[in-house]
Amino acid sequence: MNIIDSSFWLEYFAGTDSGNIVSAIIEITNDILIPAITLYEVFKKLLLETTEDDALFCIAHMKQGKIVNLNDELSLLASKLSIEFKLPMADSIIYATNLKYNCVLWTQDRHFSGLDFVRYFEKIIPQ
Repeated sequence: MNIIDSSFWLEYFAGTDSGNIVSAIIEITNDILIPAITLYEVFKKLLLETTEDDALFCIAHMKQGKIVNLNDELSLLASKLSIEFKLPMADSIIYATNLKYNCVLWTQDRHFSGLDFVRYFEKIIPQ
């Protein structure tokens, strides 16, 4: 199973070279878990940059994966991981989900660099 971090979802929807890194993974929707907080992050960013209809279209694509809602168990694990790895709240929730469900997290977010079960990629800057 895979989790795609918000950074890669946004790159994928924008059609960038960075987004191409995860495009093959994103297309296999039954292998993707989506932490609910990722829906929040992506939708908020898309609302700022596009129309609501376009943002909802992207969210509909994301929702083809399995949505994982935040519960008490994930909340407590995320709190511990936040302290241990100095992760912001949303990132700790994403990482807790990643560990609980034995996934690989695909990200461009430096907060995750060096953590177990993470595939970190530097963002490709167009030249």
